[in-house]
Amino acid sequence: MTVLPAASADSVPVPALGDVLLVSLQGELHDGAAERLQHDIAHRIASGPVPVGGVVIDISGVEIVDSFLGRVLAEIAASAGLLATRTVLAGMRPAVAITLVELGLTLPGLVTALDVERALSLLDRAPSAASPAHPEEGA
Repeated sequence: MTVLPAASADSVPVPALGDVLLVSLQGELHDGAAERLQHDIAHRIASGPVPVGGVVIDISGVEIVDSFLGRVLAEIAASAGLLATRTVLAGMRPAVAITLVELGLTLPGLVTALDVERALSLLDRAPSAASPAHPEEGA
C-alpha cells in the first residue's frame, strides 16, 4: 500500500484524465508552489502506473505570468520532453501573451492551445513516441 504525502495548502493538484495529466492553475502561483508543481509533474510522469500521453497546463485562471513562472512552465515542458511526454499550455489570456513577449520569454518546448479541449485534441494527433517511424524496418 502506497501512502501519499498530504498536500500542502499551496500545492497544485495534478489529476489524470485518461493518460493525460491535466493541471489547472488558478490565481497567483507562488514561487514555492510553482517549483513543487514542476517536481510533482516530473515524478508523476516517471513513476505513474500507466504511461503519460501528455501534460495539459490550463492557465485560463491566471491573470499574470511573471518571468519566474514563465521559466518554470518552460522547464516543466523540457522535463516532460526528456521523459518522452508532450506538454500543451492552454487558455492563455491575451494580456499574458503580451506580457510574455514584452519580457522576452519564448517558452521553448511548449505548444499552446486556446483552450483545454483543443489542447487534448493536439495531444490526440501527436505521433506516439513509442511507435517507430518505419515499422517495416527491423522485420
